[in-house]
Amino acid sequence: MTGATFDARPLTDPVDMQAVRAFGREQRANRSTGATASTVIVIVVFALLAVTVIPLVFIPMVLGVISGDLGFGIVGLLPFLLIGAVFIVVVVILIVNLRNGRIQAYRLSRFAAANGMEFVGRIDDPPLPGMIFQNGHSRHADLALRGRQPRFVEFGNYQYTTGSGKNSTTHSWGYIAVKLDVPLPNIVLDALGNNALGSNLPASFSKDQRLSLEGDFDRYFTLYCPAGYERDALYLFTPDIMARFIDHAAQLDVEIVDDWMFLYMQRPVSTLDPATWAWLFGTVGALLTKFDQWARWRDDHLPPAAAPAAVGPVAPASALPFAPPVGMLAPPPGVAPQGRRLRRGIPWITIIAFALIAGLWILPQLFGGMALFFR
Repeated sequence: MTGATFDARPLTDPVDMQAVRAFGREQRANRSTGATASTVIVIVVFALLAVTVIPLVFIPMVLGVISGDLGFGIVGLLPFLLIGAVFIVVVVILIVNLRNGRIQAYRLSRFAAANGMEFVGRIDDPPLPGMIFQNGHSRHADLALRGRQPRFVEFGNYQYTTGSGKNSTTHSWGYIAVKLDVPLPNIVLDALGNNALGSNLPASFSKDQRLSLEGDFDRYFTLYCPAGYERDALYLFTPDIMARFIDHAAQLDVEIVDDWMFLYMQRPVSTLDPATWAWLFGTVGALLTKFDQWARWRDDHLPPAAAPAAVGPVAPASALPFAPPVGMLAPPPGVAPQGRRLRRGIPWITIIAFALIAGLWILPQLFGGMALFFR
């Protein structure tokens, strides 16, 4: 992502289906999209159609011909024709979805190339430290795009599943991952504009880690930082950076963890909508210009690094401007253990649900005991 131009034409321009098919073959060979799995599904459906519906259609016809009662054959054929029609509709829908998925991936690959990025496609179990990447199972990102200039940025749609069987739930997120210059304390900005009944984040954090910032920032975000890192959060979120987040990312949840910054939203990031991409490019571009000052942050909770051995003549410390103490340097890049992760809390919805369940179990027992007592 060079930031020099923004070309959205590949998202909407007509496509050459021959080029789409060639792209699909290339992606299946690289196993970077879900096309292989979709193809298997279509093959399985066709196989079921061949071994079930087709024989069931011909059996009543053959019986009607043998018995000489064609009416019996036609009437008996109707339910099976209906089943066959349902199967055909299902197959057509699968084929159309597969075709549209290939066209979408092809358009995004052209869009990535036109804007200085690369199309990655599917990533199974992304090795990223963000909170959404640590939950559930069957974790994968899809339609992922990456830019490497002026720094590494990845856009993708992400899914994971919690529970199993009938009790399973699939969670979908759009994310932007930005590589930072140095590790920073674990800081979360919970955007208030996208919350409904409480936070929409997949994790909750202890309330004593909330930090109120100046100005209108608290009207847009709830900021969490590890205890003891309040001064560091104020250093990182200067008024100009807070203004950038309010102006460009007020509908996005933000997480800083290790040397990554993540922007989350509960709808696809990688899409064929030019307006969405224009907004996302503008948001990332506005934030990137402020990350250089974050690179200068150092964790005072870490012990200072020892000064390297002197080589050649060295000026006395008193002659050096802003000289560190003799034998000592500033803390090395990194984060002390207590600042690497926020402490998790218990969601209030979970507390209410537990209280309701306990109440529904205890109250009948209580009233039952009182009824026996007064009988």
